[in-house]
Amino acid sequence: MLFKVEMTVNIPKDLPAAEADAIKLKEKNYSQELQKAGIWVHLWRVVGQYSNVSIFDVRDNAHLHEVLTGLPLYPFMTMEVTALCQHPSSIK
Repeated sequence: MLFKVEMTVNIPKDLPAAEADAIKLKEKNYSQELQKAGIWVHLWRVVGQYSNVSIFDVRDNAHLHEVLTGLPLYPFMTMEVTALCQHPSSIK
């Protein structure tokens, strides 16, 4: 199943920089593992924002929930999730 997920990160300003940096490094490593596994199919940065638009290819809703809640930055994110399906005019 394909899902578009729009994520915005809001790290609290009072979070110590070293702690924020450690969380960001864990996030990078986790996201790259998911990309290599073919789960996190596309990842785009939104210009001028601490946001991204991503496409996930997962087994089902529960799998997507597991993947998203596993993100180290999850506690600091707002997300908008949209289920996707093949467009009838697509040539792929």
